[in-house]
Amino acid sequence: MSENFSASRIGAVLGKEFIQMRRDRLTFGMMLGIPIIQLLLFGFAISTDPKGLPAAVLDLSHDRFSRAVIASFENTDYYRFIHVPTTVAAAERLMSRGDITFLLTIPSDLGRRALRGERPQILVEADASDPAAASGAVGTLGQVASRALQRELGKEAVASEQRDQELEIVVHRRYNPEGITQYNIVPGLLGVILQMTMVMMTAIALTREVERGTMENLLAMPLQPVEIMTGKIAPYIGIGAVQVTVILTVAKVLFGVPFIGSLTLLLVSILVYIIALVLLGYSFSTLARSQMQAMQLTFFFFLPSILLSGFMFPFSGMPRWAQAIGEVLPLTHFLRIVRGIMLKGAGLSDIGRELFVLLLFVITFAGLALMRFRRTLD
Repeated sequence: MSENFSASRIGAVLGKEFIQMRRDRLTFGMMLGIPIIQLLLFGFAISTDPKGLPAAVLDLSHDRFSRAVIASFENTDYYRFIHVPTTVAAAERLMSRGDITFLLTIPSDLGRRALRGERPQILVEADASDPAAASGAVGTLGQVASRALQRELGKEAVASEQRDQELEIVVHRRYNPEGITQYNIVPGLLGVILQMTMVMMTAIALTREVERGTMENLLAMPLQPVEIMTGKIAPYIGIGAVQVTVILTVAKVLFGVPFIGSLTLLLVSILVYIIALVLLGYSFSTLARSQMQAMQLTFFFFLPSILLSGFMFPFSGMPRWAQAIGEVLPLTHFLRIVRGIMLKGAGLSDIGRELFVLLLFVITFAGLALMRFRRTLD
């Protein structure tokens, strides 16, 4: 063996690596795809000061003063009034289902009290289950609404101290009055941890059997594809149940997260979510040729899920295209369920739509796994 430095030998090794990289298209695609995805998401979709948040207005006044106040809210760009409920019950349902982040209630005597020189009040209820979504928007309330009311009264040049006395904004932070971050993060972690472990463990374990050759013995048995799939995913559903028990216990004992809703409804929803995840992991195992590829597919799916689901950043504050991507992620719908049940006491009528979507994921992933299943090792 020659000890002299040889550029030709290094070139040969370098050429071999490029050939290997070209063959492993998944790894090469991730090296380019993940940085691009991160740049696009953090550059265009993620905002720590979300605007255009969905809101509803319960206007009991219906005069020029109420219209001026509503317009002033919209002009801040924080509020997007998409619902106009006619009753308190309808407005309450919108809030409990998570369809709106803010509910503006304008009393019937707003104009009368303003003309008399009294100090009228308007009520703003904020869904504080996600403190980050409500904090920035609430801070703009007092000044913009007071200015709008003063313009209608013809007193726009009033000093700021006096202007603040013309209108009182009563802010009611629902579901998390103290703005404790753990109340939002810890229930969300239940979905994130389950997704990370269930999908990855299932995908890697099944791919490992193919690599080691033990799948050949299984394929030689008189089993139907659905029977193999059921037997494979059942143990991971049990592992998920253990994780759920640990996480819920820690959430209650260590972090004091409130639990208002039905435990039975939550456990049923979690079971559907876990089944969807292990079926997704099973589908990944039919696409991957190695454990490394299975892990890469899992990570490629995990990154947009954690960023676009509403776990780290307010979902309603993201652009429409980002929300459209988030709607096809199981974690997005599970977060709405777990936070709704634990923090808001949501019932089946409130989270039924999200639970139905999770059931659709189960059917879709099961169909994909069975379609990709191969009875022979090619």
